[in-house]
Amino acid sequence: MTADSQENPLVECVPNISEGRDRATIDLIVAAAAAVAEVEVLDVDPGADTHRTVITLVGPPAPIAEAAFQLVKKAAELIDMTTHQGAHARHGATDVCPFIPVSGISMEDCIEIARGVGKRIGDELGIPV
Repeated sequence: MTADSQENPLVECVPNISEGRDRATIDLIVAAAAAVAEVEVLDVDPGADTHRTVITLVGPPAPIAEAAFQLVKKAAELIDMTTHQGAHARHGATDVCPFIPVSGISMEDCIEIARGVGKRIGDELGIPV
């Protein structure tokens, strides 16, 4: 971490998944992230018309990275993109998964977290990132 990092850095992660209508599926995907210790789910905002849900998570760097990976993994397991239709453009079961510095961490650190999670998604799940 960079010199401006504090003892307890916090990172926000806002993955967007391609499911906005089936609450049971959304709940299972969110639960995969929420199961990671030290990660809090701040918001779950499903949209039926867009068939997309925006999820807001917060936690320390390593746990938030793990939570994001687990969420992407569960979304890939549960969302069938071959039948997906919605008003919003979509690129996969998880469209985007940004990491945002909240406190005690820099944007450069968040970029490194994103790169690490992206590499893991590609290596372990075979999903292009």
